[in-house]
Amino acid sequence: MIFDWLTLSVIGVLFFSTLVRSAVGFGDALIAMPLLTIIAGLKTATPLVALVAVTISISILLRHWRSVRFASAWRLILASLVGIPLGLLMLKGFHEQYMKVLLAVLLVGFAAYSLWKPRMLNLKTERSSYAFGFIAGVLGGAYNYNGPAVVVYSALRRWPPETFRATLQSYLLVTGFLIAAGHGLGGLWNQSVLSLYAISLPVVFLSVYLGGLLHKRFPKETFDRYVYLLLIAIGALLFVNAIMLGG
Repeated sequence: MIFDWLTLSVIGVLFFSTLVRSAVGFGDALIAMPLLTIIAGLKTATPLVALVAVTISISILLRHWRSVRFASAWRLILASLVGIPLGLLMLKGFHEQYMKVLLAVLLVGFAAYSLWKPRMLNLKTERSSYAFGFIAGVLGGAYNYNGPAVVVYSALRRWPPETFRATLQSYLLVTGFLIAAGHGLGGLWNQSVLSLYAISLPVVFLSVYLGGLLHKRFPKETFDRYVYLLLIAIGALLFVNAIMLGG
């Protein structure tokens, strides 16, 4: 039977992670990867999450591309392309578990500080986008965590929710496509991955739609608070994943 326990579990994880990504703009990979690695294994989880992430970005951008801050998006993408090769080199020189713990601590620390003193940090120009894009590229090339640094940058720029969500998708689409293409060239697109991807597509599209409805219900004046709370939750999940599962 096609819909066995494994398939239903994968679909359930992808539904929830996609719902979060569609509603807020990020978080799907950091939620889905630890769970799907346990359920289906790393060689299935990694290319599957990448394919779904690209699909989510396309689905959101088709409706909200007018809200993209292209001046920021191209700078972030360009800087990430410089950082990705360095990240790939880091795979041989740094222990992934330690880097996950460090990233988790930084995410929780930044979000907690922003909740405590929300008006203390505010970037007024695009100049720092290169630095954040480079850091995102390094983390993406090494550990597939290219999202958090861009999320932090977006929050510091105080973008309204629609701009935050759309611009982030444009960045994640380009970098995610490159990552997914690398998986395909590396032979990770096997029959199991493609079958799970095809079966999950209706659920992913449904989740994108429902997430869009939730996104509209977020009050603009408290949107940053939702972002910071989600960063804390993701940081905690990343920390537990690194400590309990050894990275």
